[in-house]
Amino acid sequence: MMAEYVSGLKLGKKIGNGHFGDVFNATDTAHGEVAAKVLGRKAHHDESEWDSYKGNALGEAQHLSKATHRNVVQVHHVVEGDGGNTVVICMEFCPGGSLQAKFEEGPMPLGAVRKAATEVLLGLSALHSRSMLHRDIKPANILLDGSGVAKLGDFGLVTDDLILGYGSAAGYGDHIAYEVWHGDGTSPKSDIWALGMTLYRLLHGQTWYDETPKPRKLIEDGDFVETLRWLPHIPKQWRTAIRKMLNDNPYKRYQNANQALTGIAALPVEPIWTTAVSPGLVTWEQTKGKRLVKVSWERISERQHRWRAWSEPIDAGQNRTLAGSDGIVGQAKALAGMREFFGAN
Repeated sequence: MMAEYVSGLKLGKKIGNGHFGDVFNATDTAHGEVAAKVLGRKAHHDESEWDSYKGNALGEAQHLSKATHRNVVQVHHVVEGDGGNTVVICMEFCPGGSLQAKFEEGPMPLGAVRKAATEVLLGLSALHSRSMLHRDIKPANILLDGSGVAKLGDFGLVTDDLILGYGSAAGYGDHIAYEVWHGDGTSPKSDIWALGMTLYRLLHGQTWYDETPKPRKLIEDGDFVETLRWLPHIPKQWRTAIRKMLNDNPYKRYQNANQALTGIAALPVEPIWTTAVSPGLVTWEQTKGKRLVKVSWERISERQHRWRAWSEPIDAGQNRTLAGSDGIVGQAKALAGMREFFGAN
C-alpha cells in the first residue's frame, strides 16, 4: 500500500532498515525514482524530545542536501510526514545496493576494493571540505549506482553525542577510532580510520572477519592493528596502507582524504585472484594464459595447516604442481610459504 506525503512523495516497498529508520523505494514528482528514509517517532519520545529530535533531523538533512558530489548520495529534500510523527528524507536511489552484500559474499579483488576506496575518498574529501563529517563509514553505507560507481550514503545523522551509543546499538563499534573511545571526539581522521576498517573487511569477507575477536572489544585498549589477521595474498603495500589508516595516533594516519587518495592510488591491483573462504578452507583461482592457477589452504586446526598450489589446463594437458607445504605444518610456516608464493612479502 502506497503512503503519500504532503510533498507528493509516494512510498513503495521497503528496501532497507537501519538504526535511525527504514528506507523505501519511492516516487518523487521532481526526481522520479528515489529512495526515502523515514525517521519515526520512538516510544520513549515525549513531545519535547520529539520536537527537538525532529528539528535537528530536519535541519541536518537540509544541510546535507548541499553536499553535491558524484560520490555522495544526493539528498533531494526533506519533509515532515503527515501527522507530524515522521521525518522523510528523499534522496538519490542507488540500484546497485551496498557493499555490505559484497562483503557477505567473500573477499573482493584488490582492483574492486581500490576502485571503491578511491570513489569513497573523493566523496569524503567533498564532505570534509564543507566541514561535514560522515561518522558512519561501513560497507552498508557505501552504495552503488547503476554504473557501479560507489557513493557515500546515510551520513550526517550520527553526532558526537550519539556515536558511542549508536556504535553499540547499530553494530558500528568496530569502526569507531581509538581516540573517540577515549573521549576526544570525531574528526576527518576518525573518518579515515573507519574507512581503513571498511577496506580490511572488504578485502577479507565476512566469514574470515567473523572468525576473529570483535574489534570493538580490542580497539579501546590500543594497538588494534597488531591483532589483524591477513589473508596471505594481500600485498604488503595494502597491509601498510591500512595499518596507517588504523593507527591509534590520529597524527600518524593519513591526515586527510587527499593524502589517503595518494596512498591508495599507489596500491597494486594485480595479480587478480578470486578468493573463497569457508571455516576450514581458503581457495584462490587465477587465469594465467591458457592455464588456471589454483591454491588451496586447509585449516585443519589452529596448529595444523596444509596448502598447495598447482595449475590446470583450460583445454587439454596435465596438471602441474607449483608449490606447497609438503604435508601438515604450523600456521606461521604455512602463511610464510603462501605469502612467498603470492609475492605478498
